[in-house]
Amino acid sequence: MHLTHSLARIAPAGLLLLAPAASAHGPFTGDGQERLTGSLTALLLAAFWAAYLRGAWRRPPAASALLGFHLAAVLCVAALLGPLDDWAKTSTAAHMVQHMMLMVVIPPLWVLSRPLPQIAAGTGAAGAMLWTPMLRLARHPLYAAYLHGGLIWFWHLPTFYMLAVEHPWWHAFEHACFLLSGGVFWWAILRASRQNAAWALLALLLTLMHTGFLGAILTFAHTPLYGEARSLADQQLAGLIMWVLGGIPYLVASAWISNRWYGQLLRDQRL
Repeated sequence: MHLTHSLARIAPAGLLLLAPAASAHGPFTGDGQERLTGSLTALLLAAFWAAYLRGAWRRPPAASALLGFHLAAVLCVAALLGPLDDWAKTSTAAHMVQHMMLMVVIPPLWVLSRPLPQIAAGTGAAGAMLWTPMLRLARHPLYAAYLHGGLIWFWHLPTFYMLAVEHPWWHAFEHACFLLSGGVFWWAILRASRQNAAWALLALLLTLMHTGFLGAILTFAHTPLYGEARSLADQQLAGLIMWVLGGIPYLVASAWISNRWYGQLLRDQRL
């Protein structure tokens, strides 16, 4: 418990240390709209982090879970408020790295940290109104995969991709779509019940296939899909990031779920 409380005190200090680096680039150096959306993003992240810290003080989690949550929070600050957000305006590859962090790195880290008891303790009934509908959807891995996959394709269509690049409010909304749908998807996968293990594997396979296909489209396209200002080589690198690196978390999750499911079947046979 002493380690948990110590980590809870260190986390806000870490956010303060990140603030100068984040404000040196990205949304805080743009025009009025970019500064406003950047400030709102920072405020929402700070509120979410503070709610968790409040809940962690009331219901201390394991040290590993606390570290996992804070790591995901730091990565989220870096992805949304750091230099990467600034580079994403002109580089398709940098934009894809940002998307991958919001879809296959940060959400599963948060899910694996099992933050719900702390968030519930920190937000009370008001918070339950927000996360209860998402938890209901997470009981159905395929539905969660459909929602997440639909948003991935929507925001990678050239028209809507450029809408997010050119308009700060749409860019912030795009990020929220990836984070929230990714959180529901990974909760449905990593917290799947024994009865849903097969559906979770099917949802992972479906997501691996269609994101790989999207990555292949970007990799093998003969012309830039997101405007002539972005080079074809940069777009091909973005496609490889989604296709190859982005597929690794899905493969690891598939192996983990398969091993857990196989272990359960073996235990049943011994009974």
